[in-house]
Amino acid sequence: MADSTAFAEFATSRHGALYRYAYLLAGDGGLAEDLVQEALVTTYVRWHRLRDPNNAEAYTRRVITTTAIGWWRRKSWRAERPNDDVPDRPADSAAADDATARVWLWHELQQLPPRQRAAVVLRYYEDLTEPQTAEILDCSVGTVKSQVSDALKKLRARLGADVVLKAGMSE
Repeated sequence: MADSTAFAEFATSRHGALYRYAYLLAGDGGLAEDLVQEALVTTYVRWHRLRDPNNAEAYTRRVITTTAIGWWRRKSWRAERPNDDVPDRPADSAAADDATARVWLWHELQQLPPRQRAAVVLRYYEDLTEPQTAEILDCSVGTVKSQVSDALKKLRARLGADVVLKAGMSE
């Protein structure tokens, strides 16, 4: 009973952060919810085996990451995804330019390979350290560094260095 209560408290308190991470990986709200649900089910099943429940969030993020990468490897994942976020009215030009730049950067981020995208999201959107990112991705710190470096090179080549720097992503 104590395990169930502890898990429920964990799931309730960290759902928002887990959803945000999953959304940044998947780029779709429905898929992000599915990823979080899958990860929480897996975490619940293994809850009694966690050596330290304080590491539950890192474990759950790792499950989200591996599940997402597995989905991306399936051919059906590459199918087009609908977007129903149509604005009701035009925005002012400064806000529209900023929104256009964010959408453009978001689109380019979605073009990165899954592990590179996960590394960039964890490092720059979730603001995790390299060791924390390595733990979630279940790899070495050197692998995190190379994945982020390769991703930033690709983004710079497609978008230009000034756009990548303006977005706050630099090595």
